[in-house]
Formats: sequence, structure tokens, C-alpha cells
Amino acid sequence: MKIHRLVYILMPLVIYMSFLWAPSAAILGDASRIIYYHVPVAWVAVIAFIVAGVESIIIIIKNDEQSLMREERAYNTTLIGLVFTILALVTGAIWANLSWGSYWNWDPRQISIVILLLIYIAYFSLNSALEGNESKGKISSVYLILAMVVMPLFVFIIPRVYDSLHPDTIINADKKMHLEEAMKITLFTSMGAFTLLYIYIYNIMNRISAVKIKIREKRHAL
Repeated sequence: MKIHRLVYILMPLVIYMSFLWAPSAAILGDASRIIYYHVPVAWVAVIAFIVAGVESIIIIIKNDEQSLMREERAYNTTLIGLVFTILALVTGAIWANLSWGSYWNWDPRQISIVILLLIYIAYFSLNSALEGNESKGKISSVYLILAMVVMPLFVFIIPRVYDSLHPDTIINADKKMHLEEAMKITLFTSMGAFTLLYIYIYNIMNRISAVKIKIREKRHAL
């Protein structure tokens, strides 16, 4: 089955499971249902940024005729990652308001995701500033590699070093998921659906980029 068909099936299924099938959490109640969207979008953002870093490493190492397309792919996945980071920030703020009575609480997790967001926004500023520069691809690639290296610091390390209002992570120190079975199934289904959605969007953007490159090459050939 093609990816887009799976996405069309799984996304409505996730909506049904998250609101009607999975039980609400004992303490947070129905507010806990946002976990089925907050965690998957954050997960996709991390995947997207890792893909951007890997593509950039290949660009630096190989530097061949495919580099231009790889630059486009790195740009595309970073853009998707940025959008999903914003979604993670927004859903996290909604969760914070429902749980703590305020959208912004200067919580380490909120601060770290904003810093991560700014790091990747800076990439687009850098990419735009280097337009027309022959070294644009390499400089942008080095930046994405560095961003990928520091990303775990803001996603996994800093939020765990400082005291946080944020609920315990899904997988805790005892390496167990403190969720009911139906909640686990719903969460994993949602993560799978959003991952496929990322792949689907990424493939579409890459195909568009490939067409743009061909048009550009033909114009230069004239």
C-alpha cells in the first residue's frame, strides 16, 4: 500500500482512537489526550532534523553532482522539522495551560524548545543571506550538522538536568511506560501515522525541488 493511502487511513484512525477509544488519564483527565499529538509532532521534528544533518554530512563528504539535490532535501526536511517544532511548542503550551493554568511557565522544556526553534530559524536566515554565494551549500550543511549535534542537548539533556513541571517522560528511569495498554497503542499508532505523514510531505517537497532544479538547468542551458 502506498504511503499516502496509509496516511489517509491512519490519521482519521488516530483522531478516533485519541478522542473516543483511549481512556483519559487518572489525574489530567481529558486534557491528557493532547499527548497523542504533542509527543508525535515532537518525535517527527527530531527525525526531520536528524535527516537534515545526515544529508548535510553526505554533502560535505561526497560533494558530487547530487549535492544540489541533497541541499534541497536538507532544506525541505529542516522546514518540515521547523513546522513540527512549532506544533510541539503550541501543543505543549496548550497542555501547560490545561495542567498548570498558564501557557508559558518558563519551564526548562519550554525554554529549550524555543532555543531549538531559534537555532533552526537562524539556518533559514543564513541560507537566505548566502544566496548567490558559491559556498552556500557547504556553509549551510556545516550549520545543519552542528545543529544536529547540539539538538539532543536541548531535547533530551537540559530538560532532565533541571527541575521541571513537565510530567515524567513516556519512558521513565525504570524503563517502563506508565500508560494503560489502550493509551500505549493509541500513542504508537499516532507516532507511526505522523511519521508516515512526514515521509509523505517530504517526498512531495523533494519531487517539487527536483522539478525546480531541472527547470533551472534548462534555463541555464539556453
